[in-house]
Amino acid sequence: MKITAEPRSDQWNADDFVGGPRTFTIAGVSPGKAEQKYDIELLEGDDRVWRPPLTMLRLLIAAWGDDAKVWQGRRVTLYRDESVRFGRDQVGGIRVSHMSDLPDGKPLTATLTVARGKRAQFTVQPLTDAPAAPPQAEQPTPDQVAAETDLDALRAMWTNATPDVQALIKQRVAELNGGAA
Repeated sequence: MKITAEPRSDQWNADDFVGGPRTFTIAGVSPGKAEQKYDIELLEGDDRVWRPPLTMLRLLIAAWGDDAKVWQGRRVTLYRDESVRFGRDQVGGIRVSHMSDLPDGKPLTATLTVARGKRAQFTVQPLTDAPAAPPQAEQPTPDQVAAETDLDALRAMWTNATPDVQALIKQRVAELNGGAA
């Protein structure tokens, strides 16, 4: 039996990494629901999000750019850094040690602001482990196609549809367009 001591929380906290670093696959990014600007959903995240502080967010942007869609499927290794401060208190925090898809597959070093007027260098190593299999998108059902009124949603359904459901999508698009396919 594995012993866990996890608080009830919707996010990953530094204490979750006392046992060591963990590697996650990014499932998506959404606007934050708490004091942090963004929630990063993790495939292996146990329905909890990672809310990176501004410094780690800037590190992700330095490595991968600012398009959140590009981040999907990429991987990060997170760890607890005891030296992270909040004000004058040393409270510990979550940092990034490794990332997939680094430019040229080489370590990335970025100088970032860590406090007002204070900058520090952060180096991230390339993550070379095999990514988890991407989640299989759910195939649309005929009922979903019949109920859909948004053309963009129907176009998105097309990719995961079998040929018979694609035919239904084509019919539905024609209906919504007033008979013109």
